[in-house]
Amino acid sequence: MASVSEYFGCLSFDDSAMRERLPRETYKSLRKTIDEGKSLDINVANIVANAMKDWAIEKGCTHFTHWFQPLSGVTAEKHDSFISPIADGKIIMEFSGKELVRGESDASSFPSGGLRATFEARGYTAWDPTSYAFIKNKTLCIPTAFCSYGGEALDKKTPLLRSMEALNRQAMRILRLFDPHTNVACVRTSVGAEQEYFLIDKNDYDKRRDLLFTGRTLFGAKPTKGEEMGDHYFGTIKPRVEAFMQDLDENLWKLGILAKTEHNEVAPAQHELAPIFTQANIAADHNQLIMEMMQKIAKQHGLVCILHEKPFAGLSGSGKHNNWSIATNTGVNLLTPGETPYENAQFLLFLVAVIQAVDDYQDLLRISVASAGNDHRLGANEAPPAVVSMFLGDELTAIINALETETHYDPKEPTQLKLGVHVLPKLPKDSTDRNRTSPFAFTGNKFEFRMLGSANSIADTNIMLNTAVAESLRQFADKLEGAEDFNGSLNTLIRDTIRAHKRIIFNGNGYDDAWIKEAVEERGLLNLKSTPECLPYLLSERNVRLFADHRVFMKAELRSRHEICLENYCKTLHIEAATMVDMVRRDILPAVSAYVREICETASAKKGFSELLNTDYEFELANRLNGLAVEIHRAAAELNRMIPEVDRISDVLDKANGYLNKILPVMKELRGYCDEAEIHTAAKYWPFPTYTELLYGVR
Repeated sequence: MASVSEYFGCLSFDDSAMRERLPRETYKSLRKTIDEGKSLDINVANIVANAMKDWAIEKGCTHFTHWFQPLSGVTAEKHDSFISPIADGKIIMEFSGKELVRGESDASSFPSGGLRATFEARGYTAWDPTSYAFIKNKTLCIPTAFCSYGGEALDKKTPLLRSMEALNRQAMRILRLFDPHTNVACVRTSVGAEQEYFLIDKNDYDKRRDLLFTGRTLFGAKPTKGEEMGDHYFGTIKPRVEAFMQDLDENLWKLGILAKTEHNEVAPAQHELAPIFTQANIAADHNQLIMEMMQKIAKQHGLVCILHEKPFAGLSGSGKHNNWSIATNTGVNLLTPGETPYENAQFLLFLVAVIQAVDDYQDLLRISVASAGNDHRLGANEAPPAVVSMFLGDELTAIINALETETHYDPKEPTQLKLGVHVLPKLPKDSTDRNRTSPFAFTGNKFEFRMLGSANSIADTNIMLNTAVAESLRQFADKLEGAEDFNGSLNTLIRDTIRAHKRIIFNGNGYDDAWIKEAVEERGLLNLKSTPECLPYLLSERNVRLFADHRVFMKAELRSRHEICLENYCKTLHIEAATMVDMVRRDILPAVSAYVREICETASAKKGFSELLNTDYEFELANRLNGLAVEIHRAAAELNRMIPEVDRISDVLDKANGYLNKILPVMKELRGYCDEAEIHTAAKYWPFPTYTELLYGVR
């Protein structure tokens, strides 16, 4: 059997495959396109396309597809074969540079948020050469951007690439201020996305319409044993799960995806996979593939992978931690404290740029993780609150405070170095503990943004973060370029930025109610608890101007995303509410009624046998269940009446608020009655697998 090092990346047309199969000059030209953003000559594209086709055919491929990420939140692909007819009814296998670089897809049925009418069908895909082509199911997949006939971005990759370019432009301005002769050619953001998920037995999953239709359980009493003991977290991995993980690793490694760490998470049946950092747009592609492969491979093992943010009430939900850093093409992490005053001054400037960005654009970071599913998770005890704040750790915060107040800082170690007029210690590289309650935590050489839901695309968050930091760096460069006293101006800029934005720094317990009160009432931070509350901020004048100034989104593109997100919110809750009504009427009420009948028959039989036999238990239980059945019937009827009423609201924001304020409370009430009924109904009558069966069914 081949070793991992031998088969790693065997299904990816990566750098080693390109070096092996492309002529030297073609390879060098392609690398310039990848590394420096140079335009790709069509002759080079033809050579690359032919080599890619030959490589794919050798691997058993007959088709290719432009693989893209439309605004539906999942990936899309249209397969075309390599065949081309020749004389005498024969064919040859061809693939041109034109087919590689650009494709056309029917865009009429993808979400567009009003960017285009249904009859305007043209959509174009454009090759992203920085993300390697790969083979999936015997098809050559070419990562592409997706845009409309008029050039508007209809996907998540296009604005992500734009935001990376925006940050690169401004970061290079800063680096040239520190060293006019720098050998750095570009700056890129690197991302490692930790992915949490649940695994349950497919036979149990198939018996639950709520899981089938919505991805989460709409009913379910809490099991007698949940996650109280903490024994599942990092515990021994069960054989079926371990077999799944091994199979998943092998498939991801073949695609060149750097799957690194896997373990059990907090809740029963919950797990996590973490990859090694890579360039942001590649990390976004890889995370989409990871989610797809998880679901595909789980089925091969008789399992189902659940990626919903809150599939089980009362238990930890699943998040996705976006570990974000900034690095040069020469391999320098700009968020790593340095060894010299020069390096530390540069580090501190990039650090305060992020602090300013998170404070100024906390609304955009919250919007980037907005969904009906994630609203259930944020603020619960396994996830950060909806209030955005930053954790720096005690030592780095003390240094920031010393800079702000222009005072000396006594280091834990004797080493000191000088920045401007301040005496500072050698900056710590990893002196902080991790604050798991913080939405945005510094962890030594990167920031970990923990608000993402497990089903979120990481592209959204990184678009917002890249653009916000680019704006901070733009402001800094404008102030420092041409300064007569660079060091003095730098010192003043760092100090003033800390003073203006220190409110966003909080190292304490983010779950504490006192913090939420302080954050909102004393610090003036936003507490946007739901998707309908946060989405309007996307179209605020300052946010529209931010994206326009950095050429990341046009106003029409922002409007489309505002519309799509709200539509998805409404559609998600519509499906959930309708599914609840269906399950109550077809399953829960008949089950409860049947059990009440048995209880009454038992009581009648006992009385018929002897008047001396006590029937208090049967009488009390039948009364309780009958009362619950009455409330369940009433709440289900109310919910069923309200769904079309809210759906008739024409304005999408008003409709979303209707679902939030009218539908969700009734859904919560209905669930409460049904979950209580489950507790009191005999197991043989309950119509679908319980939490105990779902969470402990994989052995």
